[in-house]
Amino acid sequence: MEPLTTTYPLKYSVPKARVFVVFLSMVLCTAILCLLQLRFFKTKIKDFYSFEVKDSRGRIVSLEKYRGKATLVVNVASYCQHTDKNYIALQELHREFGPSHFTVLAFPCNQFGESEPSSSQEIESFAKGNYGVTFPVFHKIKILGSEAEPAFKFLIDSSKKEPRWNFWKYLVSPDGKVVKFWRPEEPIESIKPEVASLIRQIIMKKREDL
Repeated sequence: MEPLTTTYPLKYSVPKARVFVVFLSMVLCTAILCLLQLRFFKTKIKDFYSFEVKDSRGRIVSLEKYRGKATLVVNVASYCQHTDKNYIALQELHREFGPSHFTVLAFPCNQFGESEPSSSQEIESFAKGNYGVTFPVFHKIKILGSEAEPAFKFLIDSSKKEPRWNFWKYLVSPDGKVVKFWRPEEPIESIKPEVASLIRQIIMKKREDL
């Protein structure tokens, strides 16, 4: 009689093959999911308006509400040598060009000379009470370091220019791209033409879409 051991390879070959197929399928599915997640992440965080921030009361605000406008994003401070001149200029810009096609977005920060020590609500009250600002003043943030506000970090990474003091200004296009930046000492006259140019583009596009 022939030995029966010759049947064992046939007995175990099918289960091993199934295990290999299942394992290979799992690896492929994991790889596909990772690629899809990476693609989704890149699509989601692709411009300034894709971020969420907090208002002066700590409530979440989507910057998506400003998409389609030209925005001037500024890191503000209440007790700085540039405070008076800049708040007056920012409100003048907002009054002249806003609010339909343009807005100033103010982000208080205490990292430059500790010149913004108050709470977010106190900062907002200070800006409105002393300068009559009608543009949004958001929650106090950090701009530098590991705790930097992601929305502001996007501006810095896009422009390759990191604020060195209070009242740096970043002009953001209607589609969320950084167009230009200005230092605190630069006059409002250098900002107006750039804002006006963006607004003209917005108006022309709206007319074309009609």
